[in-house]
Amino acid sequence: MKLLSWNVNGLRAICDKNALDWINEEKIDFIGFQEIKAHEDKFPKKIYEYPFKYIYSNSAKRPGYSGVMSLCNFECEVKKCEFFDDDEGRVLEHRFNNIVLFNIYFPNGQKDEERLNFKMKFYKDFLIYLEKLLNEKKEIIICGDVNTAHKEIDLTHPKANSNTSGFLPIERAWIDDLLNMGFIDTFREINGDVKERYSWWSYRMKARERNVGWRIDYFFISAGLKNKLKNAFIRDDVFGSDHAPVGIEIDI
Repeated sequence: MKLLSWNVNGLRAICDKNALDWINEEKIDFIGFQEIKAHEDKFPKKIYEYPFKYIYSNSAKRPGYSGVMSLCNFECEVKKCEFFDDDEGRVLEHRFNNIVLFNIYFPNGQKDEERLNFKMKFYKDFLIYLEKLLNEKKEIIICGDVNTAHKEIDLTHPKANSNTSGFLPIERAWIDDLLNMGFIDTFREINGDVKERYSWWSYRMKARERNVGWRIDYFFISAGLKNKLKNAFIRDDVFGSDHAPVGIEIDI
């Protein structure tokens, strides 16, 4: 299976740019979008023309904000957030066979301390939920915009951002905790310590043109899927958002 994840920074905007047309040329089994910023009655008609059998969405109550959408070609049981009071449309959970696949737009903590606390509670509650699923012998795939770079190698200016939400020690420690539970950062598993590979660039100061970025979009898999992982990649050749799509190929 080929699975992708992309923070599109506005579903209507990206469809208006025809920036999704590349998916017509590729055999994709699943693509999870984050930050769709639209309710179902405002979805562009074009989204239903792409080669997917099923479309699922979880929109924020607040118009023009957050929201996730999944397009897939396999049957699954779909839930919205089971572990958090999700008025912001941040989670879609897909269950098929013995696998739980999450499409998540994790909170951003940069606005103020209140939002950072909100982000950290979301992180904590998600770990508790993952532990429950692991105890149920589920295999798990997590994709989405995690809004945190893990290591210094994952952003251009680590020292300058050491006190910035998205690279705070408490946020980075959460990824440590996730990996200590047995989860695998698929990009690093396949690509090792390759440098200057990012998935997000600011719109300011020609950051993407200069490749001044952060790797904050991930696929994590549970330990039982490690031997099934065949590839992990960042599609930084795809434009239309301030994020690039990320993906994996996995035998499931």
